[in-house]
Amino acid sequence: MYDFHCHSILSDGELLPAEIARRFEEKGYKAIAITDHVDMSNIEHVTDCLLKFCSAWPKEAKLKVLPGVELTHIGLKEFKPLVNLARKKGIKVIVGHGETLVEPIIKGTNSAALEAGVDILAHPGLISAKDTQLAVNKGVLLEITSRKGHSLTNGHVAKTAKQFGAKLVLDNDSHLPTDIISPNELIDVGLGAGLDKSDIDQIYKNLTIFLAKKSA
Repeated sequence: MYDFHCHSILSDGELLPAEIARRFEEKGYKAIAITDHVDMSNIEHVTDCLLKFCSAWPKEAKLKVLPGVELTHIGLKEFKPLVNLARKKGIKVIVGHGETLVEPIIKGTNSAALEAGVDILAHPGLISAKDTQLAVNKGVLLEITSRKGHSLTNGHVAKTAKQFGAKLVLDNDSHLPTDIISPNELIDVGLGAGLDKSDIDQIYKNLTIFLAKKSA
């Protein structure tokens, strides 16, 4: 079981990266990515810290931890250079902060993030057919989330993704200790969004391949 979207005290979370990893490990997850919020002001500091932490995380641990970032509330033209910078520094998982209904996101953010080559488009709100097809073309995962507020459009995301054949990811988007739910609870979020068991199985097959590529 995997979760590729969570936050530490390096942005707006409450836990150290080590605390996050231990809690996910205790819940039975096999791999996570710590993806703190970044823009041009803090991307170098956050990536340096997460890369340092992940390199020191015990190789023998049951949980694999990947360094990530979530590009958040940035200008549309900033996506490409920040994606390139994060990749150059060694970040494995790049999340784009999508057009959730509960925050004032710039219109066009979904398209800009997809075009820039993020790995995951988080909480993409009422994502359009055009952007869903773009996610398919770019191989970007669309997120089904357990996060309060962002989860309002899970049903739309699931339905649209199935219609166009876009790949999905199930994530906690955790900020607090209580946000870290069990793998079975996360699966229930997907089922509640209208996915069925075969859809869930396919998600985790795809994520196993995704993890292997990002761990190389």
